[in-house]
Amino acid sequence: MQGKTTAKPTEKMGITALYCRLSRDDGTEGDSNSIANQKKLLAKYAKEHGFTNTRFYVDDGYTGTNFNRPDFQRMLADMDMGYISTVIVKDSSRFGRNYLEVGQYTDYYFPENNIRFIAINDCIDSENGEDELAPFRNVMNEMMARDISRKVRSAHKIRGNAGEPLSQPPYGYMKAPDNKKRWIIDTEAAEVVRRVYRLCIEGKGNETIARTLQEDKVLVPMAYWQSKGLPRGGKKTQADPYKWCKTTIAKMLSQQEYCGDVINFKSTSKSFRNKTRVENPKENWAIFKDVHEPIIDRDTWEQVQKLVEKTKRRPPKDKNQKKSIFTSFLYCGDCGHKLWFNFNQKNPSIRFFSCSNYKGMRGTCENTHYIREDALEQIVLMELRMLADFLESAEEAFAELLEKKTNKDMHRERTAAEGALATARGEAKSSLDSLKNSMRTTWRAR
Repeated sequence: MQGKTTAKPTEKMGITALYCRLSRDDGTEGDSNSIANQKKLLAKYAKEHGFTNTRFYVDDGYTGTNFNRPDFQRMLADMDMGYISTVIVKDSSRFGRNYLEVGQYTDYYFPENNIRFIAINDCIDSENGEDELAPFRNVMNEMMARDISRKVRSAHKIRGNAGEPLSQPPYGYMKAPDNKKRWIIDTEAAEVVRRVYRLCIEGKGNETIARTLQEDKVLVPMAYWQSKGLPRGGKKTQADPYKWCKTTIAKMLSQQEYCGDVINFKSTSKSFRNKTRVENPKENWAIFKDVHEPIIDRDTWEQVQKLVEKTKRRPPKDKNQKKSIFTSFLYCGDCGHKLWFNFNQKNPSIRFFSCSNYKGMRGTCENTHYIREDALEQIVLMELRMLADFLESAEEAFAELLEKKTNKDMHRERTAAEGALATARGEAKSSLDSLKNSMRTTWRAR
């Protein structure tokens, strides 16, 4: 039964955030938690209790056990900027199921930032004072998440051990229209897969195969699925939809599924809180042979595996396996792409960076922008020494420069905030004008 709070119309200016969340696991709880139902409930509540300037934040398909959700992060950014005065959710489990993090927000963050929090079905309204049952309710929400995860994992394991494919079909296959648990050959994509295997047998390397497909204007898998209207997870945008990556070719050449097999439990998540996928040891895989029609015959696949093993680069020694401290911090001065870290195969002690977008690697940048790591270290050390000398000899001037930089950063943040506020006001004005026009049209019709 829906609970009612004694909420009063808010007097504070700002956005009233109406937050909705639904994960795949929540689907077992029926339609009451559907996004449509949550939106309807929150909009009705806001209207009845005098909350205006409402804005929906929706995370559909995201677990409540962590807070790294796109729209939650967007809402958090708006709260940090001071745009939001009230947050309303259907119940506290929609906000989150990690009792420690939920408590951090409800007990500390919201009060410190003067944000009102309302959970309708739990009869929580921070305007009415502290809710003594909230900590227990948050613990129960996390226990429910743990229980749901355990049940889902159990069902997942039963289906996987029965030979039902647990993953999306790889490039070259598609789900059968009449049976989503069966894979059938996607004729157009399967021909590309066969071509890749043929080129490999002919002695072509992964980079050469990728370049060949790019030159022939063959869509990369994600772009191909998008062109066919097939929903797939992963990176949705790419500047060049024909630019194949050699790692994609390597993965394609290693997939046993092309022989007609189903392989389950290749990866697993660490816990019900951490959904990050990690590789499972091969001895834990469940392999079912000849389940669907093969694209590559088994003899050809095994032949390719031997070729791949012979040409596979051996990893450098332990001392050279460490990443450079500059990795992910260097960018090309001409094209803006990242500089990639490399080492000389014959002499691993030679470590260097080069432009990832160099035209010799099917990019557009004219120069490699090669720079050795040891030279870069010397440059950085020299700059740090100069900075230390300047600080020692001219402390006041250094403090003045630092203050100017801080003020400049604050000015940039303030400008961005003012721009966002102007956009929000424009959207609100546009919505108000639209509502007025709609009301005029309805009045004239009467």
